[in-house]
Amino acid sequence: MSELGQESGGRVKGVTILKPIVYGNIARYFGKKREEDGHTHQWTVYLKPFKNEDMTTYVKKVTFKLHESYPNPTRVVLKPPYEVTETGWGEFEVIIKIYFNDPHERPVTVYHLLKLFQSETDIMLGKKSLVSEFYDELVFNDPTIMMQHLLNGTRSLSIGAYKHDTDFEEKKEKTLIKIQNAKRKIRYEITELNERLKQKKQTIQKLKDEISKLDTPATDITHTETLT
Repeated sequence: MSELGQESGGRVKGVTILKPIVYGNIARYFGKKREEDGHTHQWTVYLKPFKNEDMTTYVKKVTFKLHESYPNPTRVVLKPPYEVTETGWGEFEVIIKIYFNDPHERPVTVYHLLKLFQSETDIMLGKKSLVSEFYDELVFNDPTIMMQHLLNGTRSLSIGAYKHDTDFEEKKEKTLIKIQNAKRKIRYEITELNERLKQKKQTIQKLKDEISKLDTPATDITHTETLT
């Protein structure tokens, strides 16, 4: 059972609430460099809920820190969709910072490398958009009473079917398979290294035995002559 005490600063002890999110960017190639500024892509960087829910219940604002070459590089978004659309020619790290309606909850920072380029032909020709997005979770340990109420009071969005460009279930399965294959490979390599180590130890012991024999003094043989 959760416990609230003065030492907790008004926080509900023993409670953990997770809010899954998706962040990333979508980009499309113009097909050529734009003459006026040399830009090659239009892109949108975003943060959104993984589930069909209204983040404004607990999120106050989201800021996107772009490259310093952009005018007003820190963009503040007060309501969904939490996204920024721009044009450019280069990739850089975008700093996404999430502020909450409860001022006692510290902001959470997410880092995303803006992705513009990929080797797929349709993306390179501008016939298809590039999507680079990731799943993450906001973890609230021992939230304040206010924050617990806000998090549990999240409303669903009435926008019909809710899906992401990335099939995260498929991505999860593929990642698990990669992890399992990596574990098998590591176990095999460990077994191989242990066997080689064992052989090395045997060789070293054999050499030590040979050296020990060479260091042992030869037995003196005394010939006694019988005088007649």
